[in-house]
Amino acid sequence: MTARLVSPLPSRPPSHARLCRISVLALALSGAVGILATGTAAAQSTTAGIYGSVPAGSGATVTAQSDTGFTRSATVDGNGRYAIGNLPVGTYTVTLQREGQAAETRRNIALRVGAGIDVSFGSSGGSGDTATLGTITVTGKNISPVDVSATASRTVITAEQLQRLPLARSGEAIALLSPGAVQGSGYFGNAISFGGAGVTENAYYLNGYLSSNPLSNIGGVTLPFGAIDQQETYTGGYSARYGRSAGGVLSQLGKRGTNEWHFGAQVLWRPKSLSSDYKNVLYPDAAPPAGYEYSDDSLPGTLYRSRKDDTFWNTVYSVYGGGPLIEDRLFVFVAAEQERTEGVSTARRDDPVIGRNNYRTDEPKVYAKIDWNINDSNILELTGVKNNSRDGGAYSDFNGYQGVNGDANGAFADTVKVNDRYYIGKYTSYITDDLTLSATYGKSRQTDFRNNPSTAPLLTNTNLQDPAITGGSEIRNNQTSSQARDGENTTRGLRIDLEYVLGSHTLAAGVDNMYFNANNEGVITTGPGFRWIYGRSSRPTSPISAALGVGPAGGNGYYAYRTVFNTATSMSVEQKAYFLEDKWQVNDKLLLTLGIRNDKFTNFNDAGVPYVTSGDQWAPRLGLSWDVFGDSSLKVYGNAGRYYLALPNSVAIRGASPSTFTREYFTYTGIDAQGSPTGLTPVAVDPSAGFSCSGNIVSSNLECGQAPDAAGIAASDLKSMYQDEFMLGFDKTLGESWVTGAKATYRTLGATIDDVCDADRMRTKLTAIGVDPSTVNVPGCIIFNPGETNSFSLANLDGSGRTSVSMSPSDWGFDKKAKRTYLAVDLFLQHPFDGKWEGRIDYTWSRNFGNTEGQVKSDIGQTDVSKTQDWDAAALMWYSGGYLANDRRHQIKIYGSYQIAPEWLIAGNIRVLSGTPKSCLGYVSINGISEDSDAGDPVGYGSSYHTCNGQPSRPGDAGRLPWTKIVDLGLTYRPAFADNKLAMTLQAFNIFNERKPLQVDSTWEDDTFTLSNTYDIGRYFTQPRYAMFSVSYDY
Repeated sequence: MTARLVSPLPSRPPSHARLCRISVLALALSGAVGILATGTAAAQSTTAGIYGSVPAGSGATVTAQSDTGFTRSATVDGNGRYAIGNLPVGTYTVTLQREGQAAETRRNIALRVGAGIDVSFGSSGGSGDTATLGTITVTGKNISPVDVSATASRTVITAEQLQRLPLARSGEAIALLSPGAVQGSGYFGNAISFGGAGVTENAYYLNGYLSSNPLSNIGGVTLPFGAIDQQETYTGGYSARYGRSAGGVLSQLGKRGTNEWHFGAQVLWRPKSLSSDYKNVLYPDAAPPAGYEYSDDSLPGTLYRSRKDDTFWNTVYSVYGGGPLIEDRLFVFVAAEQERTEGVSTARRDDPVIGRNNYRTDEPKVYAKIDWNINDSNILELTGVKNNSRDGGAYSDFNGYQGVNGDANGAFADTVKVNDRYYIGKYTSYITDDLTLSATYGKSRQTDFRNNPSTAPLLTNTNLQDPAITGGSEIRNNQTSSQARDGENTTRGLRIDLEYVLGSHTLAAGVDNMYFNANNEGVITTGPGFRWIYGRSSRPTSPISAALGVGPAGGNGYYAYRTVFNTATSMSVEQKAYFLEDKWQVNDKLLLTLGIRNDKFTNFNDAGVPYVTSGDQWAPRLGLSWDVFGDSSLKVYGNAGRYYLALPNSVAIRGASPSTFTREYFTYTGIDAQGSPTGLTPVAVDPSAGFSCSGNIVSSNLECGQAPDAAGIAASDLKSMYQDEFMLGFDKTLGESWVTGAKATYRTLGATIDDVCDADRMRTKLTAIGVDPSTVNVPGCIIFNPGETNSFSLANLDGSGRTSVSMSPSDWGFDKKAKRTYLAVDLFLQHPFDGKWEGRIDYTWSRNFGNTEGQVKSDIGQTDVSKTQDWDAAALMWYSGGYLANDRRHQIKIYGSYQIAPEWLIAGNIRVLSGTPKSCLGYVSINGISEDSDAGDPVGYGSSYHTCNGQPSRPGDAGRLPWTKIVDLGLTYRPAFADNKLAMTLQAFNIFNERKPLQVDSTWEDDTFTLSNTYDIGRYFTQPRYAMFSVSYDY
């Protein structure tokens, strides 16, 4: 679907089921008895495990006791192995007992979520035979850092590391420490791309409950920074227990109370005096190619956006407290955070209002958790999260742009209010030593309000107003926004897991259901319900849009069009899944994870009618871990799996529910004081082009406000988007203090979903099979699988039933399948924290190639999930194969900390990344085609084709953005006189003040033979250098 028309406002710093029956796996398996799997490899797990060996240990008992008094035990088997799984994350004391007496104890065993940790006995004493030892106590720091119970690829960052490392206060900043994770396009805020996937293909979790954006799946809700106990970031390879991601997973585990009361407070301050300026942005001044001219030849080389005085300051206040309400039984933890950001952001020269936005953002957040150890066999956990965000601002005058009056006219920025609530409960029952049941139920509610007080229409391209009318001075008004919204989203979900240990097999079965509902979501046009967009044709006698049937402007080529964009509607999605899994310890060195998952997705429109139903989707997941020497010093691991992705709720917007997106073209003889054209004469429209709504109103997608036919807007045999992934790697200890490893990853897109908007080709096919196209309802756009043959069911207009038609790729005119491949090699070297220092270096080489980025389109910032302008028509996909938007060939990441003295710690975080590919999108101008002919814009999308200046322009042909090299440093002082409970920290970010573009404009032309003045101009940039002070006290 063609991109919606957007006038972005000046950028600012980011703000920050039905129940199913349990399917029980009952298999009688036998095999060699070895170490039992710990039952923890999970992308949304909130538990961990302990395993190990005991020489001459058969019949002995190993007991693990947490810092909340929770205790579980396991008997050592005949091979001297034991395992204790599904443990709440925390710090444990693990004791080996013989004949009821403690023989050896390991203390301070800190578990990491989703992982098992090797706690073996007998290696710390002299003889290695614990049967001959008295009581021995050792600390957990000598535990092997190689987890041989896991087959997935993930990074876990703990609260202690968050205190040490210089990081922005967001879950996304933590995730970017992971290899293969890169920042997505600035158009999408803080969203991340994992392993070449699109930014909508990730999943977020809070204490095991899905917290991804419930409407679009772009981003998600995270915890207050001080409430994060651990963040687990998966970059691939997770088991059949989990789904809803083809990219990565950000899973946060919140802090909990223990048997000791702890309180703390922190103040952070980011002063504007220690922040560097952005660079001013100038219009490109390259000479136009022969036969072309700029839309405005007075702009090249002049100031496009003044940034040198743009700055902001930020303050965060946070408190927390937690401890036992009843010792060993009932615990509470509460954290609250208040963040305020204030700043000034200068509008661009082409923004609707020229001025400086003096803005303020307030973000209060609260997290609370109750843990009840009912007994050592039953645990209940309750979590509540409240995140609010409110933005607002007012404009002041700015007079720094050539030929533009900077009167802000009392304009206001949008008032934006976003409120999130999450309520999560989890019950775990250790029915026997071998059988564990857990159930998680949650619900959430999000409200999203955005409005602007101005009643005037938004004006776009006022620099293209007829100077004979304006005298060369643009006429503007105080409207700063094109869209308003007032939506609500709710979710509810149930997950049930049953796990049974049978000999060398850990068998698991469960259900994983989520339900999403959206009310009044989408947008309406601000002001009077329409906006004005000015234009100029450099060839006045040529049609403004031949494909849409819009005739020439005539005269001196100046025209304006009135556009309406209204999409507000309601919709819902059901995502149901069940899984079976066997973690088979083949012998004491080889672990196999064999799983199968079945995902079923159903999307409903505003009337509650399903328009996409997936049916069964079987996704095999296979993993292996080979403990080569049997001592957790060298692990070779691999996995292969298929990952299905549902369509989010937002697909119904402009797809399965009514929407309006129209244009009405006029010439004009005057402009009023509010900037609206007067003396209007409609530009002639040829209705035979097939894009007319009524009169001279046209719509490239025939979005004229009509209710679509729910059964006919998607292929009846539509396949869900899925990706196949293969990984192979190893982890190796180097002595007692170092770990190294390497991993190869290959991902390939199996199927994707988008919309196609070429109704004429469907009419041609109907004619070919003997059906009169005028007798059936042919949609303007229809959801399909690009590159696949799909069947469609079209309503007969006389009400007599439906007509089926099969469309192959060649019927649509496509000569390529949808393709996206990702190939990567990751290398790392790590020194885990030993009480003095830690460090890690990652290098990633990757190649992300194809003709389909995913569900969004980064180079133009299109967020219409699975309804991008790609695949709308065959011409839009000519020469579309190339390096995709998230392709970064080289990534180097280094982070660590060092205790330089008992009271002083330094830390650093370095990221060196090669640039992403650039695109050039123009009119069709190859093989002798003239841009102003019908063939120059065959589907009426304007400058949207992969040809520029008479040449094909594949993604990446226009070059790449520059490398970025970001260095962040931190210094922390913990004075001894305060018993190290007081901490004062200074963190400096981007200390070398790299100010590089991260996203540039890809649109080559504004009209035929008329170059866009903003092509290749920087849209988003690296954050300039800034510093942050913090003072905290923990008691």
